[in-house]
Amino acid sequence: MNALRHVHFIAIGGTGMGSLAGLLGARGIEVTGSDRALYPPMSTALANWGIEVIEGFHPENVLARRPDLVVIGNAVRDDNPEALAAIEAGLPYRSFSDALYELAMAPKHRVAVSGTHGKTTTTSLCAYLLHAAGRDPSFLVGGIAVDFEGPFREGSGAHFVVEADEYDTAFFDKTPKFLHYHPHTLIITSVEFDHADIYHDLEAVKEAFRALVASMPNDGTIVAAWDHPHVREVVGNAPCKVIRYGLEGDANPGGTSSAVTGLDFAACAVEAGAHGTSFGLEVNGQGERKVLSPLYGAFNVENVIAALATVHSLGVSLDEGIDAIPGFGGVKRRQEVRGEAHGVRVIDDFAHHPTAVRGSIEALRARYPKGRLVAVFEPRTNTSRRRVFQHAYAKALGSADAVVVFEVPDAPIYSATGQVTELFSAAELVADLGAEGVEAASFSDVEAIVEHLIEKAQAGDTVLIMSNGSFGNIWERLLGALASSAPISA
Repeated sequence: MNALRHVHFIAIGGTGMGSLAGLLGARGIEVTGSDRALYPPMSTALANWGIEVIEGFHPENVLARRPDLVVIGNAVRDDNPEALAAIEAGLPYRSFSDALYELAMAPKHRVAVSGTHGKTTTTSLCAYLLHAAGRDPSFLVGGIAVDFEGPFREGSGAHFVVEADEYDTAFFDKTPKFLHYHPHTLIITSVEFDHADIYHDLEAVKEAFRALVASMPNDGTIVAAWDHPHVREVVGNAPCKVIRYGLEGDANPGGTSSAVTGLDFAACAVEAGAHGTSFGLEVNGQGERKVLSPLYGAFNVENVIAALATVHSLGVSLDEGIDAIPGFGGVKRRQEVRGEAHGVRVIDDFAHHPTAVRGSIEALRARYPKGRLVAVFEPRTNTSRRRVFQHAYAKALGSADAVVVFEVPDAPIYSATGQVTELFSAAELVADLGAEGVEAASFSDVEAIVEHLIEKAQAGDTVLIMSNGSFGNIWERLLGALASSAPISA
């Protein structure tokens, strides 16, 4: 690709799109973008990077200035007037995935972090550990990495770490995004059914991961979560080295003894404490090293092991990696403490799949063992708004002391797999939780949720708010309402 002076991003507000835009802007390239109304943190980040964002999609956004390259995000549909204008005018264009590979990843040793859950945290961990070891890595992640104060970094080192998801690439390329990154080192954290808008069933998801595994070079490395049966299945015919990691025995709440046989990196004796989670790490059955992670939850123990195994395969010593783990700052919107008022703490979390919802609740239970845990959930994604996980959400949320569900307004649900006729029901979820003795309520208005939470609040409560969107800035509204309310009794 020739030297670029001006790159325009259509649907710039996605975390990946915005991050690549920021990376190119940091190189001195003029970057512009268009999107619908944006929300923090990406809207704030783009403004801080000095990137011009035009609200709305219009042909003149590309025709007036004719950029050297147009990057089209996977949120763009095939009737988008701006994208169609760029293509019909003969302007050079790429999908986000191809642009990222060609402009940033191609010359590097590519470390791709894939899986249904844990990608953002594990990507950030890998980048953090490589940086702590003096390897000066580049990375791009689907969140704000606290240690780097942003979602990307361009270093001079040999490695590029990328969060690699299985969603489709663009309206003109329906292959999974992660097939475009051509990794040398691949992490697979989990494989479950998700993205019901583009995958018919779990088998279709597994087929995508099988294709990723089959694309690995013979001298590559796969770091695989061996506790997860679907991961073991898709990795079964891997053409390269496989490093198996997981949780041993009682440390693995979801696995069995047979499921974790032959682990290369294994955690045992997992214990949550005031400063994080401690566990023993056995590598190839050779002794046990003590690890202290600032993260909570069994899934985060797995994420830490995956990152340690990966950077070790890249030449970082185990001792060096383990020593660095306690300093990891985490990722915004992953169990992020937004604040506390009148003894009620408010936690922001990105969880939206039932497995992630359950894991976040378990993690917060371990982190804050005293007081009630109140779960607030917004079913916002194209998958969560379907009925497919109706009963799974009841099981996942059932371990909270109280639950509040947002009733999403009726709106078309995007689907490439056929018309959506069976929808998620907040009322049914509330009834199912109530039948199990869990206090639950649903509301169609954010302000009503805030008022309900204020009315029910007790000192010592932890309010866990789970959404992959802006959720009407509910975190700040709740904290503000708590701060201005009368003192709350326990």
